[in-house]
Amino acid sequence: MLVGDWMSTEVLTLSPKALITSALETMRDEGIRQMPVVESSGLVVGIVTDRDLRDAMPSKFLAGDNAKGDGQGLFDLKIKDIMSHDPLVVTPDTSMEVAAQMLLENKIGGLPVIDDIGLVGIITEVDIFRFLTSATGVDKSGTQFAFVLEDSAIALGDMLNDLWSKGLRIATVFTSYEGVETGRRRVFVWIQRVDDATVISLVNHLKKNYELTYYVHKGETFKDF
Repeated sequence: MLVGDWMSTEVLTLSPKALITSALETMRDEGIRQMPVVESSGLVVGIVTDRDLRDAMPSKFLAGDNAKGDGQGLFDLKIKDIMSHDPLVVTPDTSMEVAAQMLLENKIGGLPVIDDIGLVGIITEVDIFRFLTSATGVDKSGTQFAFVLEDSAIALGDMLNDLWSKGLRIATVFTSYEGVETGRRRVFVWIQRVDDATVISLVNHLKKNYELTYYVHKGETFKDF
């Protein structure tokens, strides 16, 4: 899935020449944690976060802790004085997985989204969470089954065909090689909307035929079955 499908398009921005009080008031009133800084031309030149504002009070840019004075106080600082310059950006065609990796590796909460014209949106960690809950089927009351399988297309295909043959609707399939020996892989399957009786019957079948390590149903994780 692409950033353009999940980004927030109604983006509040700041001018580099705005006072930091603009960011303080807007972030407080709107409950947001970052705002892109945009020139009048539409060029994204920075980003201001709630952390930048916390660092500015008392300001690390001024001597002492003077917040008032003859034009040299904290609240005379402009956005350009505290913003992070040349922020990382993505485009609407960037994959959500790449955006998530950028947020994680750089320990940041949001990325401006730009196209050839300028700023078109912002993708935040909250948008990433929305994407993950949709991709995993959690938002559709799905039940998750976790397996360890042989690392082959045949092993995965046979297990999925087995589930399909039972009339189950598979929402998502993820695989991972973390924590397993070479030649094996973890497989996570989300099934849409199954009742308690069906889950019990399905678990009994799966544990006899596959290495079922756990399952999650109605938000509860079951390992001992």
